[in-house]
Amino acid sequence: MKVIRRLLITSFLISLVDCAGNSEAQIARQNTPLVMEEFFSGNLTAHGIVKDWRGRVIRRFSADIVAYWDRGIGTIEEDFVFDDGEIDRRVWKLQSTGTGKYNGTAGDVIGIGEVSVEDDSAFLNYILRIPYGDDTLDVRIDDRMYLVSPTVLLNESKLRKFGVQVGELVLVIQK
Repeated sequence: MKVIRRLLITSFLISLVDCAGNSEAQIARQNTPLVMEEFFSGNLTAHGIVKDWRGRVIRRFSADIVAYWDRGIGTIEEDFVFDDGEIDRRVWKLQSTGTGKYNGTAGDVIGIGEVSVEDDSAFLNYILRIPYGDDTLDVRIDDRMYLVSPTVLLNESKLRKFGVQVGELVLVIQK
């Protein structure tokens, strides 16, 4: 009986290892490289949430996006509608600075945002000036974008002030 139990356990463990190996190989084969000029081209939509520093959802939004490239300059026009009725617009200009590297600017971005593309992911760091009461607040944004399929991009953004996380954005962008 002990021998049979050991054989069953051994067989089960081998099956788990085999399945794990196959699924990793399968996932690796499915990864499509993120090419900014291809994904951010044409009409896209986005849907997301804003979380406060405690991780509580405080807002929801959707966005219509129009993206196009001309002579190496990418323009990404984002029109946001929030669940409280607020409307916002951001227009990004992206320019390649080398393989997988871009500089990005927008009207409410302080200085230049730096984009780095690696395989199926893109990382964007910048300082965003946001309205806050009767004033504005400059917040560091750490965007992490992951290509889930050729037509779906998942974006996670950490918002920090003085190095402390003050919020988070999670959104899905679809072609």
